[in-house]
Amino acid sequence: MFTTSGTRFLRDGEPHLIVSGAFHYSRVHPDQWADRLRRLRAMGANAVETYVPWNFHAPAPGVYDFSGAADLERFLDTAAAEDLDILVRPGPYACGEWENGGFPGWLLADPGMRLRTSNPAYLAEVDRWFDEMIPLIAARQYPEGGRVILVQIENEYGSFGDDLQYLEHLRDGLLARGITVPLVTSDGPRMSWLLAGTVEGALPTMNFGSRTAEHLETFAAEFPDTPPMCMEYWHGWFDHWGEQHHTRAPEEAAHELRTMLAGNMSTNFYMAVGGTNYGLWNGSNHDGVIQPTITSYDYDAPIGEDGSLSPKFHAFRSIIAEYLPVPDLPADLAVAPPALTPRDLPLTTSGVLTCDDLQELSLATAPQVPGVRTVTEPVPEPPTFEQLGLERGMLLLRSEVAHAGGAVPVRLHGLHDRAHVFIDGRLVGIVNRDEGTPETLEITAERGVLRIDVLVESQGRINFGPLLGDRKGILTGVWWGNRFINGWRAYPLALDVVGAAVSALCTQDRPAPQADGLSYRQYELAVGADEAGTDANISTAQRGRGFLWIDDSMLGRFWHIGPQQSLYCPGPLLASAGSHTVTVLETDPSPTVTDGGMSLLARPDLGEPAQP
Repeated sequence: MFTTSGTRFLRDGEPHLIVSGAFHYSRVHPDQWADRLRRLRAMGANAVETYVPWNFHAPAPGVYDFSGAADLERFLDTAAAEDLDILVRPGPYACGEWENGGFPGWLLADPGMRLRTSNPAYLAEVDRWFDEMIPLIAARQYPEGGRVILVQIENEYGSFGDDLQYLEHLRDGLLARGITVPLVTSDGPRMSWLLAGTVEGALPTMNFGSRTAEHLETFAAEFPDTPPMCMEYWHGWFDHWGEQHHTRAPEEAAHELRTMLAGNMSTNFYMAVGGTNYGLWNGSNHDGVIQPTITSYDYDAPIGEDGSLSPKFHAFRSIIAEYLPVPDLPADLAVAPPALTPRDLPLTTSGVLTCDDLQELSLATAPQVPGVRTVTEPVPEPPTFEQLGLERGMLLLRSEVAHAGGAVPVRLHGLHDRAHVFIDGRLVGIVNRDEGTPETLEITAERGVLRIDVLVESQGRINFGPLLGDRKGILTGVWWGNRFINGWRAYPLALDVVGAAVSALCTQDRPAPQADGLSYRQYELAVGADEAGTDANISTAQRGRGFLWIDDSMLGRFWHIGPQQSLYCPGPLLASAGSHTVTVLETDPSPTVTDGGMSLLARPDLGEPAQP
């Protein structure tokens, strides 16, 4: 059994120190799970921790997916097979710099929905989700059925609210669905956070990255009969676009770890295994402006996004060995994972997808995406992503406006997050989200009826703080001079889900368009028989801003402002020898390169590290 006694965790009646590592299965290709877990165990960790992102498993109301990359049961069983106990954080809120903090966007179609509260409509949806997911965890608890030893209630709730009834509902729901191992909460180290985020019947844990000795004293004073634990040891950090890459000196991070273990504080490295925000799963923060998280979630982890073992890995392993038995480091893990050799990729096709092309793409693919619908008959206001069932991607909004001639100011009120504005097929400007006065486009045209297309891009829903539950689209309307434009059609583009259709559309030979749009390029990536299944690092340094696919799978976003200048392609996507297609769809051209290509790098390029 796994229990507690005073300030000790007990595993089968013996005092037990948890040394765990965060590993998000949603950010690692499932065929690489065993490899990364093996590396985690070799570092000396005796447990692995993971979130269960609700939106990763529930693409539409009443639709649940636990297959492929979303096979939670496979992940839990694989972790157990690699001799790791498991800490599960089923939410329903995760944060984790993940799209909407793990909440499905379709929850927000209800204007009265209040996330992370005892709002009845919200609790009803949580209960439906828990009915599907919690039994999979309960069946794998230690010692009967698996290696799950702790289950967390919510996540850092003390940094959001103080609805005790809500926390009690979650606690009772976990117990009623068969959770018997200890329940925990996790919050930042301030008492204001800890007191608001705890609930009777669950063990409190702390999240921090420094000043360990101070936090040990605080924890002992406030929770004298509780095993001390740092549920998130922040030894690294994530990156936003436009920032420098965050790193932390291994010696400094190792010092904090030694202080924890010497003080009998169990710990969970956040992150232990780096990952990737494949597709469009990145979240955003907001600090006056929207701050999207980059595609890489390497996090300066001891086990990198590509599985490489950093100096931090070896520093942590050495310290863990002072307190716990550490397995030998297998020879095959001591070297960096192989990657395809650097080479230029030949360009096979290029062109432009106009708004008409994107409309056709939406009409062809929307029926294939659960819950998504188009609006082909005019409605008074531009529909939002949530109203259309669009979780991520872009939305083409189309209308007509009678123009008296000359110059007119155009504003997008309530834009979330970014939009290309076209008049009669010509790009007239790009508008970015602004919480203050919307940016104004000055448009000049002859008198007549003009067609306006607004291509809105979600850069990732906000995952933390008071703006959680961030709706996407144009939330108020498009202001033309002195009035709103009415009569909108809407064409959702779930780009990360319909990669095959995007690739096929870009492959077609079409005459040069008589209108503007998004430029595309396709390159050939030839994989030899001896290279099949090998990782690749695709350089994006010569491209501007947009999305990249390998065959039908979207690797993620790229942006010339960095910090990252390459995208990680896991080997399982290149499992077959032969020709693979790299498709690039650019929303913005490079400001410095007019005709750049694509190439492979020997190692990932995550950008220049930030200065200490």
